[in-house]
Amino acid sequence: MSTTEESAVAPAAAPAATGIADPAPLGLAAFALTTFLLSAVNAGWAKTSTGFDWWGYAIAYGGVIQLLAGMWEFRNRNVFGATAFSTYGGFWIGVGLWLHFIAPTASNPVALNRDLGWILLAFAIVNTYLLIISTQLNMAVFGVFATLELTEIFLFLGNFTTKVAALPPDPTSSTLIVIGGWIGVITALVAWYASAAGVINGLKGRQVFPVGKPLFDM
Repeated sequence: MSTTEESAVAPAAAPAATGIADPAPLGLAAFALTTFLLSAVNAGWAKTSTGFDWWGYAIAYGGVIQLLAGMWEFRNRNVFGATAFSTYGGFWIGVGLWLHFIAPTASNPVALNRDLGWILLAFAIVNTYLLIISTQLNMAVFGVFATLELTEIFLFLGNFTTKVAALPPDPTSSTLIVIGGWIGVITALVAWYASAAGVINGLKGRQVFPVGKPLFDM
């Protein structure tokens, strides 16, 4: 494993000789916040809100900022961070655009949940190999992708099986969506921790917040 890959996300110290600061904590923070906002709706917590508070941030923060973090990871020669952040930046931008342009034109509201089910299934497939590869990094990063995998599985199953149109998600429409929402909140918290670790560890040049060793070392 290369030194760049080891320190890519939530490093013990700032990457050496790259010319730029480590973009991973920013990408993780953007991912965590948007995931938290949507998961709170899925879990049924945001009962007095419109249910669309995550929409703008899906594009602006979870989308654009994460995509930028992915581009900066290319500059850091970190192929894992570049692929992961760019992929999920594109995910949030795509979901936001789909909701804005496609959802209002749907004649069958339940079909929108089927659309979202296919989107989540596709990204669960991508996330599966990212999860496997994350075992080579550290436990904090592995925790993000492991909880995200469960979130996506429960959500795509919930969107495929619900018989009640649920955009924004209706907690009474599918228990699977609610479970996915709860796990999504956990995913956001793990990602926030990894982001905080990356900030303080990079600032101090040593490990302050532990991120754990790689689960496996090929």
